[in-house]
Amino acid sequence: MSAIASKVLPRTNNGTGAFVLQCRKMVFNYCEKWGSNKGMIEFIKKDLANFAKEHPQIEIIVQPRPAHHPIVRGIYLNGREKVICTRKLTPGEIYNKVQLLRDSSGDKIKNLTKRPVISTTESVRGIWSPFNSNPHTI
Repeated sequence: MSAIASKVLPRTNNGTGAFVLQCRKMVFNYCEKWGSNKGMIEFIKKDLANFAKEHPQIEIIVQPRPAHHPIVRGIYLNGREKVICTRKLTPGEIYNKVQLLRDSSGDKIKNLTKRPVISTTESVRGIWSPFNSNPHTI
């Protein structure tokens, strides 16, 4: 394979190129008049084209949203969507939020701390009973 073809066609080893992002569409909403949209407008002008070139599998939509704070909406393969407000954020911070939306799965946030412990084996000592210990003497 020539050097030019290797730059055009990415090489995949052991299925690493087979990973499919769950985010299928991103919608960038902004207002041209509000000051809280300054970072979003700058991000759209400078960084969004590079992000779109790096991720051709994600559809990018830019829509004006007059008299509102800027938002980034991620729409996922499972039909869900996540919305992040980017009010008064710098373009670098917005880029981090966009990467967060790109990498997330779109599933609901699950609370992991309150799940019961499920064991496939019984307790090592067995079930406790007051009759198993020494009888009480007075």
